[in-house]
Amino acid sequence: MTDVSRETDTPIMAAAAQAARVQHAREQLPRPLAPRVLTIANQKGGVGKTTTAVNLAAGLAIHGLRVLVVDLDPQGNASTALGVDRHGDVPSIYDVLLDDFALADAVQAAPGFDSLWCVPANIHLAGAEIELVSMVARESRLKRALDTFAGQFDYCFIDCPPSLGLLTVNAMVAAREVLLPIQCEYYALEGVSQLVQNVELVKAHLNPSLDVSTVLLTMYDARTRLADQVAAEVRTHFGDRVLRTVVPRSVRVSEAPGYGQTVMTYDPGSRGALAYLEAAKEVAIRGAGGHA
Repeated sequence: MTDVSRETDTPIMAAAAQAARVQHAREQLPRPLAPRVLTIANQKGGVGKTTTAVNLAAGLAIHGLRVLVVDLDPQGNASTALGVDRHGDVPSIYDVLLDDFALADAVQAAPGFDSLWCVPANIHLAGAEIELVSMVARESRLKRALDTFAGQFDYCFIDCPPSLGLLTVNAMVAAREVLLPIQCEYYALEGVSQLVQNVELVKAHLNPSLDVSTVLLTMYDARTRLADQVAAEVRTHFGDRVLRTVVPRSVRVSEAPGYGQTVMTYDPGSRGALAYLEAAKEVAIRGAGGHA
């Protein structure tokens, strides 16, 4: 049995999905009163961190909100998915953290969007964990860079590596919110308690305003009883911090980065694209103090 959800596979279904996306794009989403900086973290790999970062960002940008993605993962997958240049000689988040480049000098516009930008990561970031150890104020270097620039955006998403090292700590110090993607599979909550403990440590010692504000269920397969069980367990554990929207397991979402795109531009009528658009709407309304 395949574990990939069926996509829009008839002309009628495709047209209906596209119409739904157009309707989403016409909706006016509220701008936050102050810029929202969200760290997308989970030290467990393969849970959809990068996919969530780029597609939520794209979903908000489609509605005209100004969004910045900071790629803090040495693999640079968010940069690739947004189609920005991440070659070694291009200014990147490494230069911002280690060489005191201004964040504005590393920002690139994401192709296909009028209000979406990215600070790329490249191979140089792979050694940053070690290089940061001896630096002054090593945990707050990203915060210092963002504080001078984030005011130009409505949202900033920081895509973290699958670890709890200094890069992730920098992301947590720079943000007020943690967005936690959890996949609807076995061991979904494995390691989450450790992440929450780390959030509490950062909150106690480095960033009192930090909180896990949002949880998103990813890779949901409606055909399995397991997915429902995991979703119920996560909702019991995190309560109303869990978005109502769940992101289905989707081949289109997985394929899009290979073409240097988010699923919003790769297949805007797919289930994955529509799910991320709905999730983005929830994030925006919750952030404005409303109810999705």
